[in-house]
Amino acid sequence: MNFDIVFVLLALIGMIAALVWDKMRPGMVLLTVVVFFLCVGILTPKEMLEGFSNKGMITVAMLFLVSEGVRQSGALGQLIKKLLPEGKTTVFKAQARMLPPVAFVSAFLNNTPVVVIFAPIIKRWAEAVRLPATKFLIPLSYVTILGGICTLIGTSTNLVVHGMILEAGYEGFTMFELGKVGIFIAIAGILYLFAFSNKLLPDSRTDTVSEDGEDENPGNFHRVEAVLGARFPGINKTLGAFDFTRHYGAIVKEVKSGGQRFTRNLDTVVLHEGDTLVLWADDSFIPTWGESSVFLMLANGNEATEPVSRKKRWLALGLLIFMITGATVGELPVVKEAVPSMRLDMFFFVCITTIIMAWTKLFPPKKYTKYISWDILITIACAFAISKAMENSGFASMIARHIIGMADNLGPYALLAILFIITNIFTELITNNAAAALSFPIALSVATQLGVDPTPFFVVICMAASASFSTPIGYQTNLIVQGVGGYKFTDFVKVGLPLNLITFLISVFVIPMIWKF
Repeated sequence: MNFDIVFVLLALIGMIAALVWDKMRPGMVLLTVVVFFLCVGILTPKEMLEGFSNKGMITVAMLFLVSEGVRQSGALGQLIKKLLPEGKTTVFKAQARMLPPVAFVSAFLNNTPVVVIFAPIIKRWAEAVRLPATKFLIPLSYVTILGGICTLIGTSTNLVVHGMILEAGYEGFTMFELGKVGIFIAIAGILYLFAFSNKLLPDSRTDTVSEDGEDENPGNFHRVEAVLGARFPGINKTLGAFDFTRHYGAIVKEVKSGGQRFTRNLDTVVLHEGDTLVLWADDSFIPTWGESSVFLMLANGNEATEPVSRKKRWLALGLLIFMITGATVGELPVVKEAVPSMRLDMFFFVCITTIIMAWTKLFPPKKYTKYISWDILITIACAFAISKAMENSGFASMIARHIIGMADNLGPYALLAILFIITNIFTELITNNAAAALSFPIALSVATQLGVDPTPFFVVICMAASASFSTPIGYQTNLIVQGVGGYKFTDFVKVGLPLNLITFLISVFVIPMIWKF
């Protein structure tokens, strides 16, 4: 191994360790590694910056705004209320009505706002019909992931891999191409949740803070649940050292962390990303902090929201259909031949949709920067540079040779299996986009050395990088429902591991049948 390979190997080990230990936000960790590569000459300044102008990355940024426009239109809240059955029902019947439509919606919208809107509504509904909310919240997160793997825009990971494919000089994915295998995984996953989630998930854990305890309620405050985001300034500090009341004007009555509830000696509790704080807050708390990135979710004890006009809901829905239909039709060969000078792809139509939403004020155009997750964008842009560094140094080719040697007598199916396992382990420990960045150059080198079509390897990366089911830290939506539902780490392991196995088996056996080597 030469110096470049050794340096890349050590840098990647350090990157993975920093991400697992959550020393900094993922974007800053990856940017640090990229700067190291620049300093030793593995990357040129041009190669370092190429990811920041990549169409896939810009498309992800635009989709954040489209998702926000749909969220603020009120369409999602109305949808989930119509899906939830009224009156007496069972867990199975309620899941049967709720999970498939949620998976469909998440195929076209960012998963996080879907879960942020649906989770508190589902929890309040479950309490009203006397069903355990814990039977619905993990399945809610999982079906948004399952729906997301079915389309190009369902998750940022698919767009990242798509952008890397284009950068490598290959034809990228069409809108529904990943659905050829994703739909089988989604159907199998939803059927598995129908059959087993009720048995595997715990019964509701009753909140220890009374909803209507007048003696505990100072003044005209009401109960609010706040899920802490990565930008919350008190992360890794004790509640006493941070002094939440001084910062936000609300009183913390309970902390839910890692499936445990703390109601006594709260000043000694250390706060982490994904923890849920049960607060007494006044009417100004949610309007003031509702759009702040320090909280992943805020939910109060009632469903009262500002009324949204039906016209806005239909406009948001119409624009979403326009974007999806336009991008799908624009990729047809007959359209490409008719308009050879223009690329009518997802990037083209998401740009148009975003601008229309801004000018029609489906989201506040003066606050548009608040709705974009800049850390995710920086992570994606740096992922392109890290992938390039792995190629430039020869590290990707070396790993590919070892993988081919391991599966020398077993053929391409074994290579797909190994690549899936590697990517899936990365995505459970670090971010899904970083996992895709590490796996993509290896997949490309494997296909190049074997002289086969790399598409099956690219597809398996998309499936494996999104299959974050076994840990609450693997996906942001898992973190959100962990706090809201009071789940333990083991709850995700029990329900998620079989789902990982289902995704693995379908990916390894179905992908080669659709995309030939």
